[in-house]
Amino acid sequence: MQMTDPEIKTTAPDKGIRIKTEVKAQDPSALPAPGAPDIVCKAVNLAYGDNHVLHDITMDMDDRRVTALIGPSGCGKSTLLRCLNRMNDLIDNVRVWGEIRVKGLDINAITTDVIEVRRRVGMVFQKSNPFPKSIFENVIYGLRIAGINDKATLDEACERSLRGAALWEEVKDRLDESGLGLSGGQMQRLCIARAIAVEPEVLLMDEPCSALDPIATLKIEELIYQLKEKYTIVIVTHNLQQAARVSDKTAFFWLGRLVEFGPTAEMFTAPKDKLTEDYITGRFG
Repeated sequence: MQMTDPEIKTTAPDKGIRIKTEVKAQDPSALPAPGAPDIVCKAVNLAYGDNHVLHDITMDMDDRRVTALIGPSGCGKSTLLRCLNRMNDLIDNVRVWGEIRVKGLDINAITTDVIEVRRRVGMVFQKSNPFPKSIFENVIYGLRIAGINDKATLDEACERSLRGAALWEEVKDRLDESGLGLSGGQMQRLCIARAIAVEPEVLLMDEPCSALDPIATLKIEELIYQLKEKYTIVIVTHNLQQAARVSDKTAFFWLGRLVEFGPTAEMFTAPKDKLTEDYITGRFG
């Protein structure tokens, strides 16, 4: 089967800015075998009232790997992402059934603490949403909510998180300035710093680069490459090149169903399903 642009190359990120880059996760065959999956979905369904949106989604997402969810608008990618930290609970008349486990925890069990789920499973949204507070207060907001007020602890968490989000060197001398004064790419990295400040185990990203210019997008992609050394990452993206660059596995969704799921390099060079092939070669979408 002849595919367009079949080669997906790998380069390690660096600290410099490059207009042309090939940020790509390692070849899955070269990665050490993971342990038990961090996230397990078994026959997950979701309905908004009578509108059945997700249909029997079954897939595993591995520890310290990047899983990309791709597919046309309205296919259920973001809906599934929100299932992973129970954000859909905030919507009226939603029903979710099936099983979702994060680190072995059944997140939909009656006895499960939803607040604890959202602490363990952080989320970065499509549009950066810094609070109208200082950069420092943005980063440590979750810790304050958790009742942590020790200055030394907060200072350490702020620096650690900003370094983890590759933002420390750019803002270390203006932590008291408003987070709203940063550039678009910096605000998105600030939101990532805020998400990782509470030390989650999983990081969800819902089209984190859709509103960013190519340079800011590059920084976020290189950051994802680095963050996966510590976090399990699930990213929704409409950018197929981005999925190819940053993810280890890719899941293709169509009309609320999981059509194909497997190693990214294999899916982009030799998709098993004709629908997947048509989508990634641009025949529809």
